[in-house]
Amino acid sequence: MMASKKGMSALQISRMIDLPYKTAWFLCHRIRESLRDTSLPPIGGANKVVEADETYVGGKAKNRAFKEPAPKKSVLSLVERGGHVRSFHVANVTAKTVKPIIAKNVELASMLMTDESTIYPKIGEKFANHGTVNHSASEYVRLGGYLHTNTIENFFSIFKRGIIGSFHHVSEAHLHRYLGEILTASISRFAGANRNFPKGSKSAASAGQARPSSELFTHAPLTRTGTTDSERSMT
Repeated sequence: MMASKKGMSALQISRMIDLPYKTAWFLCHRIRESLRDTSLPPIGGANKVVEADETYVGGKAKNRAFKEPAPKKSVLSLVERGGHVRSFHVANVTAKTVKPIIAKNVELASMLMTDESTIYPKIGEKFANHGTVNHSASEYVRLGGYLHTNTIENFFSIFKRGIIGSFHHVSEAHLHRYLGEILTASISRFAGANRNFPKGSKSAASAGQARPSSELFTHAPLTRTGTTDSERSMT
């Protein structure tokens, strides 16, 4: 599973290990669940850049013949240039829901990088600096390539390709587990990429230092009340 950066379906695992699909499905979710770690310290720090953005998971109405698809699920991700990636399934994307997540998981000494969304300006005031790019005006990079959110967009691209090409459908009950698989499979790709720090900064010198894999990723599920049938089958 970890050898494929876009994830691997339970059906493929079933064929490879010659076990029933239900057995492979249960095994895959146990592996994904084992990757969860919500006790890691905040990412970022002095002279480090953390990109924040959100994406939405779900089908498109134009692909449905008779009825509307279920509402899309929101995912908030944080990427520290040079290594750390964290993703969170959130009920909705508002300043009220996003602010405590960013405050808990990003050091205030960091440079926060976002798009032009109106939920971020107030949040960015608490950090050492807040840079933005205006995607609605076709602006994606500024200041010689320093201001951008391309790192996090790359992660979303891999995640979406995993859903479209490998999983095809993920339920809300298990979305955080699929996020964990993609995070783990792709973390080494981000650990050495996009070290766009000013020359001479401490981060430029330390970006290539190796970190234990357990410190490089984490993700958190959406808090829900009650238990779904699929979750009861996991216990």
